[in-house]
Amino acid sequence: MTENTQTPSSPYSELPTSYAPADVEGKLYERWVERGYFEADEKSDKPPFAIVIPPPNVTGSLHLGHAFEHTLIDAITRRKRMQGYETLWQPGMDHAGIATQNVVERELAKEGKSRHDLGREAFVERVWQWKGESGGQISGQMRRLGDGVDWSRERFTMDEGLSEAVQTIFKKLYDDELIYRAERIINWCPRCLTAISDIEVEYQDDEGELVSIRYGEGDASIVVATTRAETMLGDTAVAVHPGDERYKHLVGTEIELPLTGRRIPVVADEHVDPEFGTGAVKVTPAHDPNDFEIGQRHGLPNLAVMDEHAVITVHGPFQGLDRLEARSAIVAALRAEGRIVAEKRPYTHSVGHCSRCKTTIEPRLSLQWWVKVGPLAKAAGDAVRDGQVKIHPQEMEKRYFDWVDNLHDWCISRQLWWGHRIPVWYGPNGEIVCVGPDEQPPSGEGWTQDTDVLDTWFSSGLWPFSTLGWPQQTDSLAKFYPNAVLVTGYDILFFWVARMMMFGLYAMDGTPPFHTIALHGMVRDERGKKMSKSFGNAVNPLDWMDKYGSDAVRFTLARGANPGVDVPIGEDWVQASSKFANKIWNATRFAMMNGATIEGDLPSVGEMSATDRWILSRLNETVAQADAFYEDYQFSKLSEALYHFAWDEVFDWYVELSKTTFFAGGEPAKASARVLGEVLDVMLRLLHPVVPFVTETLWTTLTGGESLVIADWPKDSGFRDAAAKAEIEGIQGLVREVRRFRKEQGLDDKQKVPARLDLSATTLAAHEAAIRQVLRLQPEGDAFSATATLPVAGATVALDLSGTIDVEAERKRLSKDLAAAEKEKQQAEAKLGNEAFIAKAPDNVVDKIKGRLAKAEADIARLTSQLETLPAA
Repeated sequence: MTENTQTPSSPYSELPTSYAPADVEGKLYERWVERGYFEADEKSDKPPFAIVIPPPNVTGSLHLGHAFEHTLIDAITRRKRMQGYETLWQPGMDHAGIATQNVVERELAKEGKSRHDLGREAFVERVWQWKGESGGQISGQMRRLGDGVDWSRERFTMDEGLSEAVQTIFKKLYDDELIYRAERIINWCPRCLTAISDIEVEYQDDEGELVSIRYGEGDASIVVATTRAETMLGDTAVAVHPGDERYKHLVGTEIELPLTGRRIPVVADEHVDPEFGTGAVKVTPAHDPNDFEIGQRHGLPNLAVMDEHAVITVHGPFQGLDRLEARSAIVAALRAEGRIVAEKRPYTHSVGHCSRCKTTIEPRLSLQWWVKVGPLAKAAGDAVRDGQVKIHPQEMEKRYFDWVDNLHDWCISRQLWWGHRIPVWYGPNGEIVCVGPDEQPPSGEGWTQDTDVLDTWFSSGLWPFSTLGWPQQTDSLAKFYPNAVLVTGYDILFFWVARMMMFGLYAMDGTPPFHTIALHGMVRDERGKKMSKSFGNAVNPLDWMDKYGSDAVRFTLARGANPGVDVPIGEDWVQASSKFANKIWNATRFAMMNGATIEGDLPSVGEMSATDRWILSRLNETVAQADAFYEDYQFSKLSEALYHFAWDEVFDWYVELSKTTFFAGGEPAKASARVLGEVLDVMLRLLHPVVPFVTETLWTTLTGGESLVIADWPKDSGFRDAAAKAEIEGIQGLVREVRRFRKEQGLDDKQKVPARLDLSATTLAAHEAAIRQVLRLQPEGDAFSATATLPVAGATVALDLSGTIDVEAERKRLSKDLAAAEKEKQQAEAKLGNEAFIAKAPDNVVDKIKGRLAKAEADIARLTSQLETLPAA
């Protein structure tokens, strides 16, 4: 379990008396990077372990969600590196098309310019300039957190190699007829002036109005309801259900569309719900996805009535109005004609917004590029169903299948200038040519390249293999693809994970991009509320790192990480984790000061005390626990197990119980010093992946080893000692009982009390000195008077409290509590003895009263015993 290293003399003397994270963390991280500990070697004979960073936006900075995710990934990779794997944690950033273009356009606006003033080429150059100067601050913040990424392999989704991968897979999909161009309804952002995908639309409840409008006259009239009155200008039909008797006489006829002078048909379509509203719906194929499908089935024309800015383009009185201005104007005009049958205001309904700029989305008919996802999505679903890829936790599989099994074709074109430009050229006579990375685009008069760029998720979907050099067959690709695991939030299961699954299986001959998808939840505030600047509860993790240290932030995040479950976090918890880091520092330094060492072999079982054997047994059990929790991505349980082992068992029990041995000196002290050194060595290794900085500093001081980053991960030796465990648990039981009694008497744990211990009938006799040390029990002395006697597990502890408590006041307090407990018992017995009450009361109420009775009886026994132990007045 232990490396054969030499301990410098008095190692603790090298450590400051208190831990100051700011003095340690930055220097340590730079040392790790300079020594190349995080660099992966594709030519190594070690088994590979690869994992990618979900590439943050180049516009971004490290928020608490990043810190959470990076902590989990770093813990996994640090452990795998210690286990002997050739470990690659691949870093990089995403070009974030819409977000980045918006940032640079805002900068231009400050200069009174737009991108059109610069032109495409100059604007793109300006974005690259911004990226070089301002982008990527997140990499510095990752260093603060301690991310063990291979910086020599850092990639960017717009760099040359990844751009080649994008063009390669576009060409391959195009040639396989899985990419096509078509006119369809898309989500259009009038602010960003681009299409966005379904998963980039955020829905929220907005207040609007619902108006019911009468189309036609008399018996040939139908009432329809809408929240978007402005779209009626583009109506090309009214639809009713085929079985709706109310409208059978109108199907196949035409009715007047108000305000327009046009007549439109009434069609019968199964899509219409006859029970909803009036059972009739207006059909606007160019501005609603469902209406578009109805229009396709019935051969209806697509009449677009808004431009890219959501400004009305038809019908004189409303032409040139913004959609919201037009809405009010059209309702007013309809009201003036007596066409408004009903108005409901305010009317709360779900409305889609652009996830980037929060503008209300406008469904719009548009000519775009699409990926035919059917066969790709089927492969992505089958890979999970047949066990090639496991989703953790397993209950998240349903979400995954609900998505990939019902995917619509993916709109991949964006009307932006920043991004991977679509590699398609159009000729003067309608020719269309898709060009691969090794092909020359067509030239000559009339040839132009498509002006759109690809959806950001198109390039990030290639991340697990494009970062390794694909489409070239590189050594890195051979070594590190597929990745071992993907750790990411459940919120981008659809955005990113499904895309990577589809592209990885397609491009890599059916090999999925990773074996396991480990999904975590979202970080929330201590009340469980989503963190947001608008809510005033957003946290900059750097502020907490500055105040408490990176280890404290990391441990807090890991301690809250249950698979797939959201993580509440507050500053109090970070402060508590900071105390844990300080406890590790102070207790380890104290242990080294008292001779803890890793020099030489461990003593034989016969040379060790029961306390030594117990802590070694618990150490091995903890190693086994840690391994099991890591393999199951149970970071919360892992952190709890390590916390309680370190603080409770090592520092509060083993060190305290061993103090008398250390003070006495001799061979037992040497044996315990070696055991303590072993325990600290292994404990620091176990803690290192989660809290790397404080453990590195202590471990290198204790062992003289080079670095924990490259040290061996501990192994469970199999050593267990049930007898020693039972013996120490007996001590713990006795100590806890005496401490409880002292607390009830109002005595501080550190207050010294004379005591007589009779341990002869137990296995605890050999531990009397340690028990007295832990409980602050003084020898009984000549004037000893046993004012309280506690029988505990076969032992007897007699205490002399005559000089520490007011006996009469204590008797009054206990008598008062005893009377209250007896009254509670009588009331509970009376209710339980009432047959009428028992017959009518719910089971949970009866159980609650039984619980009250049991507690009252226990209180009576305890209080009676305490009264009997008090000395006579």
